Amino acid sequence: MVDIVTVPMDTLSDFEWEQLCDHCGRCCLIKLEDDRTADVFYTNIICKQYDIEKGQCGSYQERQQLVPGCIVIRSFGKEIYSQLPETCAYRLRYNNKPLPEWHPLLVGNTKKMQQAMIYVSQRVVSEQSIHDEQFEDHIVDDIM
Repeated sequence: MVDIVTVPMDTLSDFEWEQLCDHCGRCCLIKLEDDRTADVFYTNIICKQYDIEKGQCGSYQERQQLVPGCIVIRSFGKEIYSQLPETCAYRLRYNNKPLPEWHPLLVGNTKKMQQAMIYVSQRVVSEQSIHDEQFEDHIVDDIM
């Protein structure tokens, strides 16, 4: 078996690539961009396709068709990594940093991840329940 944690990222199969993801949901948070400054602000609003109860995308295979702004990290260039959450395995691996001690690949389950409050599912509201004019009211200071 390939050591997903240490081999070059561009050599990972699609299956191995997907295993790096801890499914925290942080990529699925709605971000707002200031038109004048291009500053990006995170909200506690999660994509309408994210299943809060299950803690994962409810339409993963069709996500790009259903949500045109949804990103497929592997298909982007290197510039995408700096935009990912600091705890993201893709960002960490790109920057040659170790995965956090709670990462499911290291511990074999998600228990430590839950204890570390990495999942956003308990701290978000669905995009479906928020009106567009309310988005700014949901800006958060950090990515959770």
